[in-house]
Amino acid sequence: MTGTTRAPRGDLTTYETSTFTHAGTTRTIYRKGTGPAAIVISELPGISPMGLGFADRVVALGCTAVLPQLFGQPGREPFPNGKIDLRYEFTSLNRICISREFTVFATGKSSRIVTWLRALAAAEHERSGGPGVGVVGMCYMGGFALAMAVDGHVLAPVLSQPSLPVALTRKQKASIDTSDADIEIVSQRCVNEGLRVLGLRFKNDPFVPDARFSFLKKRLGEGFVAVELHQRDGNPASAMRRLRHHSVLTGDLVDEPGELTRQALDQVMELFRTKLLTST
Repeated sequence: MTGTTRAPRGDLTTYETSTFTHAGTTRTIYRKGTGPAAIVISELPGISPMGLGFADRVVALGCTAVLPQLFGQPGREPFPNGKIDLRYEFTSLNRICISREFTVFATGKSSRIVTWLRALAAAEHERSGGPGVGVVGMCYMGGFALAMAVDGHVLAPVLSQPSLPVALTRKQKASIDTSDADIEIVSQRCVNEGLRVLGLRFKNDPFVPDARFSFLKKRLGEGFVAVELHQRDGNPASAMRRLRHHSVLTGDLVDEPGELTRQALDQVMELFRTKLLTST
């Protein structure tokens, strides 16, 4: 692989800003586009320019991109001058670790914040119309897309490098931050409705161990579509290249036709197109 073209960066000022309240909790959301809604749950440390670039692709496809602000500073660059902003990363990580809304270490449990996200998805479906909504969860938020798929209007769930629970023990590695009851509902949707859950990761990523995808394959069967890339497929210009490639759709994407990370991105877009747009 010789490509080094980075993922595009988006501009937060091109997004409409509003708020959404459920069960007494109000958060800022950023919205852009027309057509069926796709909820984009950003990776750490927050809604980044590359995350916005991914959302812009969703908009160009013909969907409404909806980005909830859960942590961090929206629009802030996490890799200034090509280096990781460690203070910013740890500030956002600390916010997640101390919050009771996020399940960081527990297995077999959905994070409390998923209830708010489900309500947001339902509201955006009603607002935007179409057959249903798509959801992309990235990094520590990856498993949220799975937990949200218990609702019938979630037609295109994508788990990009799902990194919770933190993979310290064997049990944590062979699990995901979604309750057994929720996983069973999603499993039945896969059997009865033909739901497909798309999972993306780089092999040898310590945050997304082999056992986690094996667990999902076992629980969801043919309903889980795993896209597993090699470390050599990541962008050599990535700020993470000296550690491990991790962010399939953003920081470690090689944005050139034919590259395997680009094919993974295109597979996400095709899932959205097929499930959200074909019948509209």
